[in-house]
Amino acid sequence: MTTTQALLLIGVAALATFATRVTPFLFLSRHSAHPLILHMGRYLPAIVMVVLIIVSLSAMSLPGDFPRDLPSTLARSELWRDWLMQAEGAGMLISATCVAGLHLWRRNALLSIAVGTGLYMAWVQLGPMAQA
Repeated sequence: MTTTQALLLIGVAALATFATRVTPFLFLSRHSAHPLILHMGRYLPAIVMVVLIIVSLSAMSLPGDFPRDLPSTLARSELWRDWLMQAEGAGMLISATCVAGLHLWRRNALLSIAVGTGLYMAWVQLGPMAQA
């Protein structure tokens, strides 16, 4: 790919991104008091937060595939303890709980996402997995 092609590709991508962001404002500005727009403005941020939490947690692997021949519940509890000490265990659950709670409390998607991301990154960098 030549430099000209790369610059053309970047320009087209930037234009397409800008167009998708501007189009709703151009075509829906006259209908800002429409009940559907007001309904979407009220409930869509919370729905997006729920979808983000579900997608994040669905990527998490649970220690549910216990071998059938585990000798005791002690071995099972050790598997859960080991899982919770990993980054995708307690760190993800703590972050997701804080995102949900903070969003219900403050109704600020940017704040919720920033705090959840910060908590998860702190867990990954400073938590039990960082010591391993």
